[in-house]
Amino acid sequence: MPLITELSDNESVNAASKSPIDRDGDGDDLGASGADMQDMRRMGKTQELKRDFRPLAALSFSAVLQATWEFILISNTQGLENGGLAGMFWTYVWTFIGFCFVIASLAEMASMAPTTGGQYHWVSEFASPRWQRFLSYVTGWMAVLAWQAGAASGSFLTGTILQGLISVRDPTYDPKRWQGTLFVFAMVALIYLFNVYASNWMARIQNLLLMMHLVSWVIILVVLAVKAPHRAASEVFTEFQNGGGWPTIGVSLMVGQISAIYGSLSSDATAHMSEEIKDAGRYVPIAMLWGYILNGFLALVLLIVFLFAIPSVDDALSDATGFPFLYVFGACTTTAGVNGLTALILIPVIFSNILFNLSTARQTYAFARDKGLPFSSWISRIDTHRRIPRNAILLSCLISMLLSLINIGSTTAFNAIISVNVAALMFTYLAAISCVIYMRLREPHRLPVRRWSLGRASLPVNVVGLGYVVFAMFWSFWPAAPGFVKESFNWSIVIFGGVLVVSLFMYAVHGRRHYAGPVEHISRSLG
Repeated sequence: MPLITELSDNESVNAASKSPIDRDGDGDDLGASGADMQDMRRMGKTQELKRDFRPLAALSFSAVLQATWEFILISNTQGLENGGLAGMFWTYVWTFIGFCFVIASLAEMASMAPTTGGQYHWVSEFASPRWQRFLSYVTGWMAVLAWQAGAASGSFLTGTILQGLISVRDPTYDPKRWQGTLFVFAMVALIYLFNVYASNWMARIQNLLLMMHLVSWVIILVVLAVKAPHRAASEVFTEFQNGGGWPTIGVSLMVGQISAIYGSLSSDATAHMSEEIKDAGRYVPIAMLWGYILNGFLALVLLIVFLFAIPSVDDALSDATGFPFLYVFGACTTTAGVNGLTALILIPVIFSNILFNLSTARQTYAFARDKGLPFSSWISRIDTHRRIPRNAILLSCLISMLLSLINIGSTTAFNAIISVNVAALMFTYLAAISCVIYMRLREPHRLPVRRWSLGRASLPVNVVGLGYVVFAMFWSFWPAAPGFVKESFNWSIVIFGGVLVVSLFMYAVHGRRHYAGPVEHISRSLG
């Protein structure tokens, strides 16, 4: 590949004027700046999506989609079982710190190559030429798996919380799995309507969604701090629990950290919106890192207050609703109060699901655009009126609905599919960070110029981030309890391995002939 160097101001203007997105010479047709046009031209891509997101909207998008404090609150069962109060707190602390290094590494890559493709594109650019096509293709498949499984998991959680609320109002209610699947269908229908028919409004309402995200946090924090009974600090910070029956409390903590990891995922979502954010090379990494830090701080504060407010861990885990947070709400307020507080969580989570599908569809669209998926031409087709990848949105919604059907037959099987979200996403982080480390050590002159940089700290941050990803990925495959018990076994390793085998098979029959990888377009655009 030719040497990638920084263009002078005059050269930048000339390059931008030749970009295929600049239809009338001023670069305003789809909202792209001159720097955006230069980045797209370097990557050999045509601007097809409209850049409606401004810097604050991009930060709001990142914070609302991650919904860290909401997901830490609603998906902490495994952390409380394996670790207890102190375990939940300390695993979140080290998870937050570890992910800071990961997100900083990804953010810098997003500045080098601000593309909707994200990790598979970065692997293609930074991997050894001998392996770039193969590694990029497998990473792309794993990214599609991770985001599609994550999209299904958000809608599933929302649907089951609604069932939990019904149980609070009517203790005789017997929640059925098929009813939960119908709730998922309703959530997915709402997601499709928003992301297609309200697409022109999505960028405009981001700041309003961020305000709702913050106001809901304040209200729940105040209610728990004022109304709930409080434990002693020694219990919250020093008493661990090995509810899974592991040989040591240390192993139990490692297994229980999956709750903290799940709540901290998807910080790369803004990168997959890069082609819809103005001045993406500068503001996407800022939105990724500061969105994560903001959410992490909110989650840490609320988690501490929540842990102080749990009267009994055992009772919380055995609550009929299936959600410890509903048990805590019920212990400090009335049934109406439980409904009101839960609504304050559900509304931002529903919008988080909507934005998650938005990012999922863009990642799928990008991989199809590079001919990484079957039926790529259909998946990557753009609705020229709305300037959105409508087919990719539809496909993502259909996949969520199909996955939710599995829940009718087996909740265990469905939980395995959504839990593989963690391992598959970690795989993409591992691949991308490994490849950028390789490039820094072997051919640092080939790294693209960037408008947001870690400077001299880049390599150490990458190395620490890679170490954390390997650590987290290893423990994400462990079950909640030792031994092989069908109901509690973590089948994600089986599904992860199956998708890996499928991706290798698809590479052999499809990828080797049709997939060149994004780096090929970069070579052509520069050469």
